[in-house]
Amino acid sequence: MSDLPIKLGLLGLGTVGGGTVNVLRRNADEIARRVGRPIEIKIASVRELSAPRICDCSEFELTDQPKQVVAHPDVDIVVELMGGEGLARELVLAAVHNGKHVVTANKALVALHGNEIFAAAQNAGVSVLFEAAVAGGINIIKSIREGMAGNQIELVAGIINGTGNFILTEMRDKGRTFEDVLAEAQALGYAEADPTFDVEGIDAAHKLTILASIAFGVPLEFDKVYTEGISELELVDVGYAGDLGYRIKHLGIARPVADELELRVHPTLIPEKRLIANVDGVMNAVLVRGDAVGNTLHYGAGAGAEPTASAVVADIVDLSRALAGNSAAPVPHLAFQADAIRARRVRTSEEFTSAYYLRIDVNDVPGVMSELTTIFADLGVSIVAITQKEPARGQHHVSVIFITQRTNEALISKAINQIEDMQDVLKSVTRLRVEHLDS
Repeated sequence: MSDLPIKLGLLGLGTVGGGTVNVLRRNADEIARRVGRPIEIKIASVRELSAPRICDCSEFELTDQPKQVVAHPDVDIVVELMGGEGLARELVLAAVHNGKHVVTANKALVALHGNEIFAAAQNAGVSVLFEAAVAGGINIIKSIREGMAGNQIELVAGIINGTGNFILTEMRDKGRTFEDVLAEAQALGYAEADPTFDVEGIDAAHKLTILASIAFGVPLEFDKVYTEGISELELVDVGYAGDLGYRIKHLGIARPVADELELRVHPTLIPEKRLIANVDGVMNAVLVRGDAVGNTLHYGAGAGAEPTASAVVADIVDLSRALAGNSAAPVPHLAFQADAIRARRVRTSEEFTSAYYLRIDVNDVPGVMSELTTIFADLGVSIVAITQKEPARGQHHVSVIFITQRTNEALISKAINQIEDMQDVLKSVTRLRVEHLDS
């Protein structure tokens, strides 16, 4: 084993950056044994030099000029942990042009600018690794890109945002409203002051964009992901789903359909007997189905200082092994060779196929149920289950719940339009998709 260290430059020393420093320091001997050379942090950039940190910074240089990190002549690997898009993109591209390998945990950067960054990295003969960009410490990127390289991937379905999963778990288990749980999530630090990225599915869509690219060999196309949040989800539907044997999860789904793709993030009813339906709190899980291996479920902490740092350090180790001459160069950025990445048409939401949960609030009068079932029958929509709730004391309206067979979303939209035109339907129909996730 050589004593010559691999030298790192860090961009950002926040939660993940500080966790990365701590993991590298605590496990330095074990990591060096795996790499064949020690790993040393040379320099790190921060916003405020005097701010308190969760790590000891005494053994490396601190700067508030991030361009010094990417241009530093002694740095072998730049580790981008600052987040955001604009400056992060600029710095990563500068590092690549300076001939430095890059590790990033920035899902927005990869989802929105990955095509450009990976092309630049290939031209420069360097690698950009991003394991920590999806699902924190689960190592789902490596699992799909390497462990399942012999498979045709048939489905990727994941709970890939811990904040949303925490909210849905609390709503189900404690009967709390969305607004109430969101306030607690913000107080606990699970949700930002502006929670839009988490609760409206944008964060999950960034991650699904990355998973779909490495699973199916397509370009990164965030703008084509259908995205629906959980902020409009009503507590009554969480309860009704449970009565019917389902749990609601904010799911990201990517699947090939012929030579096209479905890419979607939305609240989803899953049978409660499925393992992924029992992933609660802030935990993440990703189900991946391969034609050879069948269903696999990858579970773990999707965020946090050291779970995410675990994935960051794994990428650092991979690159350091290559630099030390102890392994071949890392696999292609998006799993497939660059000249084999091919775009597929991504389906619109009206082209989706799914089963559906529909809640219809109606006047409790004769003939309504017959009219509802006639609409479905005339459109060829098969019904699996119908449940009519008892009216509350003194009220004359009821909720009717339909669970459909798997069908085309355009048909469901047409049925909903006709139902909402009925005289005895009181308000908009609640529509949620149902996925059984069986093989």
